[in-house]
Amino acid sequence: MKPIDEQHIAKPSLVVLDITGRDECTVRAVMAAREERWATSGVSPVRQEPGEPGVRARIYADVLRPGREAP
Repeated sequence: MKPIDEQHIAKPSLVVLDITGRDECTVRAVMAAREERWATSGVSPVRQEPGEPGVRARIYADVLRPGREAP
């Protein structure tokens, strides 16, 4: 994955989440759940690194901005 850029964490409410799971369905479910709670970069591509267990994805989120299910 690419290095984290300063703009991705420029404010205290911004986070970068690297998610690792056994399979793509699990990782996608975690990303979708985060998208409901917080404003995120959305569901990103899932990657499998040769020789590494599981699959990985990265999302960017603002924990102070509501997600899709906010009232």
